[in-house]
Amino acid sequence: MFARASDIGVAMNPLERLQALFAWLGRFPLPVLQFAFRFSIASVFWHSGMTKLANWDTTIALFRDEYMVPVLPPQIAAAMAATVELTCPVLLVLGLASRLATLPMLGMTFVIEVFVYPEQWIEHLIWATILVFILTRGPGPLSLDHLIARRLAGRKGM
Repeated sequence: MFARASDIGVAMNPLERLQALFAWLGRFPLPVLQFAFRFSIASVFWHSGMTKLANWDTTIALFRDEYMVPVLPPQIAAAMAATVELTCPVLLVLGLASRLATLPMLGMTFVIEVFVYPEQWIEHLIWATILVFILTRGPGPLSLDHLIARRLAGRKGM
């Protein structure tokens, strides 16, 4: 609890004030952070997908000339990337199949880091960290996944 010195009649030393501040900050609602993580990483991928759709010929040229993913032809790689970037973010924002939606996005992040822009490793580490958090901790209570799980649990009790 965040105690005030006037409430308890004695002054708090700086360490106690810091501990009280950390305790107060620790009460910030985790579901808000979980939604913010889902929304923020979804917006990164969504924006990239929309950019690909804006000019498909340019997208194919980028995959052929700049990205050069060694395993797939540029048309297939571009279509796969756009599909992931336009479906998985929607699932994340809704909180539907959230953990599953993180997997292709983590795969894309890995491919982008290794084959396309390895110098952008700090940005890719941030993306991967957010995605791994969602994968391991789930989307939180502000999600359709949570609502579905509650409904299914309610039916088991019947």
